[in-house]
Amino acid sequence: MAKERRSLFEWLTGSSGESDYGFDELESGGSSFAARTEPRGSSAAAAIEEEEIGGELAVDVYQTPTQIVIKAMIAGVRPDDLDVSITRDMVTIRGKRERHSESSGSDFFFQELYWGSFSRTIVLPQEVEIEEAEASEKHGLLVIKLPKLDKGRQAKLKVKSN
Repeated sequence: MAKERRSLFEWLTGSSGESDYGFDELESGGSSFAARTEPRGSSAAAAIEEEEIGGELAVDVYQTPTQIVIKAMIAGVRPDDLDVSITRDMVTIRGKRERHSESSGSDFFFQELYWGSFSRTIVLPQEVEIEEAEASEKHGLLVIKLPKLDKGRQAKLKVKSN
């Protein structure tokens, strides 16, 4: 039986998408709202679900005349926990953001940051030269530059005679 996939927002907030909160209930911290805002990872089932689904990495993708550029915020991810795979027509970014908590879940007023595994696969609008691709990170911003494959480029081949 296929499991219905929740949206990223529903997964991050723990909502089921079945009911909406009214403004008055949110403002007053109503009982049904407070019951649904318990700290993440509070049960074994939630921890298993978190590992199975993973979050989706937000990206910006744009092109210049010669390359396709992908930008993603990966602050808090160690380089060892980041994997970037490239083919001529697709890029997959996978990683894991480790939680380093100094306080218990009951001490939080808000707990909105995403912790755990994430991935994103981007189908490219044009083929790229994977051998010439570059990736850099500065201040938590990952920048991947993918030179476009020039299908119109021609090269002259010299014929050798024996």
